[in-house]
Amino acid sequence: MSEDRGVRRWARRRVEAASARGDSGMTAIEFVLLTPVLFFMIFATVQFALYFFADHVAQAAAQAGARKARATADAQPGAWRGEAGDVVDSYIRQLGPKLVLSPDVRMLQPEQDTVGVEITARVPAVFPGLDLTVHARSSGPVERFVKEEGP
Repeated sequence: MSEDRGVRRWARRRVEAASARGDSGMTAIEFVLLTPVLFFMIFATVQFALYFFADHVAQAAAQAGARKARATADAQPGAWRGEAGDVVDSYIRQLGPKLVLSPDVRMLQPEQDTVGVEITARVPAVFPGLDLTVHARSSGPVERFVKEEGP
């Protein structure tokens, strides 16, 4: 009987050792296969965050430029373009100079009483060859002071 137990223990140890060796090889293979997927997901998350933040910077700059244009277009008919452009450049320099790359700023005047700003810019890419752009536009009516008609 004791010989039988000894043989069983020996067989059990051999089976456990064989299964442990098989699992360790499988873990290495899983690690090699899943690591690129994990890195891709991390880099994709970073790329999405860069795009999202660049879009917000461009939108904030366009809105600030449009506010300046709306406030000064009536008082200074031609000068509002330069002042609005300066405000847009200032916003981009403060909020994301390395995030909003080579911005193309255009001043809009679709109608006589409406002014606005449109920005198109590139976003830095995490993945080689990826070319992303953001587009922001803001416009509104020119602010005017109208005298009240009284009796």
